Amino acid sequence: MSTVIPDLKRRALGKGLDSLLPRVPSAGAAAESEGGRPREIPLHLIDRNPFQTRTQFDADQLRELADSIKANGVVQPVLVRPLAGGRFQLIAGERRWKASEIAGKETVPAILRQVSDEQAMEITIVENLQRADLNPMEQARAFERLSREFHLTQEQMAQRTGKDRATVANFLRLLRLPQTVQEMVEGGKLTFGHARALLAFEHAEEILKASKKIVALSLSVRQTESYIQGQINPDKASKKVKEEPPVDPNVREAKERLQRALGMKVTIEDKKGSGRVIIQYSRLDDFDRLMEMLGAE
Repeated sequence: MSTVIPDLKRRALGKGLDSLLPRVPSAGAAAESEGGRPREIPLHLIDRNPFQTRTQFDADQLRELADSIKANGVVQPVLVRPLAGGRFQLIAGERRWKASEIAGKETVPAILRQVSDEQAMEITIVENLQRADLNPMEQARAFERLSREFHLTQEQMAQRTGKDRATVANFLRLLRLPQTVQEMVEGGKLTFGHARALLAFEHAEEILKASKKIVALSLSVRQTESYIQGQINPDKASKKVKEEPPVDPNVREAKERLQRALGMKVTIEDKKGSGRVIIQYSRLDDFDRLMEMLGAE
């Protein structure tokens, strides 16, 4: 695979995919769409994108999109490149292509571009990363592929996809999770927050054991973080959850009687028959009333 054009690698895709798609006229079908004019292409002549990083498509969402296409057609054309033998390869718009098949369409509006394998791969990966419905593991693998295939730094990947560098780093760290846990994340049993918290463990066995407990108990991300910190620092956790000493029933009853009589919060600190009574007041009127009740002038 040849080196990507340096100028191409510096452009930000947030400005639109068209900036990465040079309009290079060629013989045949590509010339028909010069200038970005879409044309109708038979669905059976379009091949799936081999560089696609998405592995899962929500069936209900595809059905909703198919219903919309039945009623209104495909609003945004897909992006393809011409292949030998009169066929085409999808670059962007796989959901629209799939939904068009479900809707029973024979053709789909498409814009043709003449791009290299490298350009097609980069466009596909970055377009997917700009979507909001990729699961965390799909995003992690997409970032990893950008790094591996195009030797991009985390900062460069952040610029390309409109995310901050810390987010890119956190997604890449998910690839350290055991495969079983990655599958839990991909299947929606664990969220990105759960997965990131699990990375506090050093060993795969600890991560796997904790992930199973999280799923079994349906722990929230906050509960997961507390649980993991308790596992990593059991001494500190035990100090936090130190139980309060038991209260003598007679002391508790006396406290409640005083609170009812005074209408104020009362605390009794008793140690083997000696101690102190603390009466809390919030206003001067309460203090004056307390003084009257105690017979003080």
